[in-house]
Amino acid sequence: MEDAVRVRDAAREALVDIEPTQLHEALDDRLVDASMSPGVLVLTSARALDPGVDLDGIAERAAGVQLIYEGLRLTRTLAQDEPWVGEADNDIDADLDILAADVLVSRGFYLLARTEAADRAVETVRAFGRDQTRQMTAQRPAEGDDRNLEADVFELAVVAGTTAVGTEAPSALLEFVASLAHEHDGDLPPATVALPETTAEQIASLSGDDRVTSSATDR
Repeated sequence: MEDAVRVRDAAREALVDIEPTQLHEALDDRLVDASMSPGVLVLTSARALDPGVDLDGIAERAAGVQLIYEGLRLTRTLAQDEPWVGEADNDIDADLDILAADVLVSRGFYLLARTEAADRAVETVRAFGRDQTRQMTAQRPAEGDDRNLEADVFELAVVAGTTAVGTEAPSALLEFVASLAHEHDGDLPPATVALPETTAEQIASLSGDDRVTSSATDR
């Protein structure tokens, strides 16, 4: 099973009990075409350090990271493009988007709550809040703030992946994946674009591990 398919299925499964139906459909629709790069990076990180890892067993971690990114990404869009400006008929859709963003983040937290990545997930959301506050209050927003979300989520992904196999992500690895995210403006592209073929090798090398696996792709 390709990693992106595994992540997407796990993320959708995590939302299967959400009601009402209109909200569930809105959440599911966001995942159908979304880039699975954050979740794929979780699996890639774990497999790079333990080629025999049960990917189905850590798919929830990948889904947790993915859902947090989707929720924060939607929040960023809503903050940049005021959803209640224009036709009043659009207010219901805007309210639904706000609710969807909250549900995505909270469900992502739930999936990571009992993992070693829980604290990092909290810091990711806090950092996002600080960046958005600067964007809204500064006369000249800090350059790069909009891309910090992707870098922070990639760091969260490798923390979730490496700790799944009993290893901590060193600072050099965090810097490496942050640099991958900063290569792209705005929302992340598909994993085949966001994660080079040598990603797994780099993760193993920067983690001080000489076990090397082929890079995961889709994805």
